[in-house]
Amino acid sequence: MGAPDELIENLTFDELQIDQRAQAVRTLTMADIQAFALVSGDVNPAHVDAEYAEGTRFHGVIAHGMWAGALISSLLGTEFPGPGTIYLSQDLHFHRPVRVGDTLTVSATVLTKDPATRNVTLACEVLNQHGEPVVTGQALVKAPAAKVVRPRVAMPTLHLFDPEARLAAWVQQLATSPQRGAAVPCGVVHPCDETSLRGALEAAAHGLIVPRLLGPAARLQALAASLGLSLEGVAIDDQPHSHAAAARAAELAARGELAMLMKGSLHTDELMHAVIAEPRLRTGRRLSHVFRFEVPAYDRPLLVTDAAINIAPTLEEKADIVRNAIGLAHALGVACPKVALLSAVEVVTPRLQSTLDAAALCKMADRGQITGALLDGPLAFDNAISAEAARIKGIRSPVAGAVDILVVPDLESGNMLAKQLDYLAGAASCGVVLGARVPIALTSRADSAASRLASAALAALVAWQAAAAGQARG
Repeated sequence: MGAPDELIENLTFDELQIDQRAQAVRTLTMADIQAFALVSGDVNPAHVDAEYAEGTRFHGVIAHGMWAGALISSLLGTEFPGPGTIYLSQDLHFHRPVRVGDTLTVSATVLTKDPATRNVTLACEVLNQHGEPVVTGQALVKAPAAKVVRPRVAMPTLHLFDPEARLAAWVQQLATSPQRGAAVPCGVVHPCDETSLRGALEAAAHGLIVPRLLGPAARLQALAASLGLSLEGVAIDDQPHSHAAAARAAELAARGELAMLMKGSLHTDELMHAVIAEPRLRTGRRLSHVFRFEVPAYDRPLLVTDAAINIAPTLEEKADIVRNAIGLAHALGVACPKVALLSAVEVVTPRLQSTLDAAALCKMADRGQITGALLDGPLAFDNAISAEAARIKGIRSPVAGAVDILVVPDLESGNMLAKQLDYLAGAASCGVVLGARVPIALTSRADSAASRLASAALAALVAWQAAAAGQARG
């Protein structure tokens, strides 16, 4: 149910008067069209296929005609006459199309009343923002005899988007942003399979990186040829195997010739061992990995850390993990990210070290040892993500239900959470390693080329921020 002051109240047959009128206003969005198509099963390409619709006489996507008709039904069933109304028949005429962004005014006017049957005839009209008729006609209803006042039912939020498409849209937005920097010199380490090579070349095509491929030259050229990909103008640093490629990439980054690294088809341990073994790439801060997720059931990008590098981090290491994630959130435009420190429970108990660490991290934030974000914990996953779950458990938290960063207790829990989001929740992800002199686009060998492209974009964003900070320091 909705809040007590959100009520639906009807008009009975006796309360209705001839010429009495009611209206509602609604602006059409693409999500409205998609929802109507899903519910009705009407996937006519004139409504859902932009490329096809552009070639029709309407020159673009239009709403289903009955979407406007459904607005009339909504007015009659919800407000005028409202609950208890029985729809008997309707006669509608459709005059012009409705496009995304059009604002429609829906009205119903009482024409006749029949006391013997409680039947009411209403004139129905839908006008667009220019005052032009979209739909006109009449509806015959049986008006309610009894007064009804009910709390408005709180309906679940309908999420309509393709996470991969949303991730791709973010990459495109970043690639075309006027605030973006120059293409970043990037060492692509051992890209000896299709997805890693294709992801690197797509990142270059988007102007995000200037790739330098480190791996067996003959193998890379043969792979590109078999995939129909061109390596013209792409630098190749011939290395006999993945270990040599990782070591060479770390050396070039330490010398300042590369501003970011990108993992190819080698194991994560191979690449990270080479980075850690190079003293000039150290910063004094712990290296950690951050996933950026687009989750269908969540209304904002979600950062998860650390699910790839630190197996069982100490309190001091967790502090760096949090700081790294906060810095990434800032780079992504979140001025004061909300950070949930996860555990199995939301109370501090000596029996669970993760709850003690979460409490200590919150106190460190209170004392200014961790800055730039709002921390809360320990929080269980449900009350971190859901404000309603937190309310039911009596948890008052400014983070619950609006979290930007989830900090997991250890790698095992983080890895399972990340893969559950990917494979059960239908999320789309990308990831980056932070804490070294250069960011590292790090993906799973099972990730798609699109995910690798997005990871490159994430690392490029960090590199741009570092370059801008360096310029500001002088």
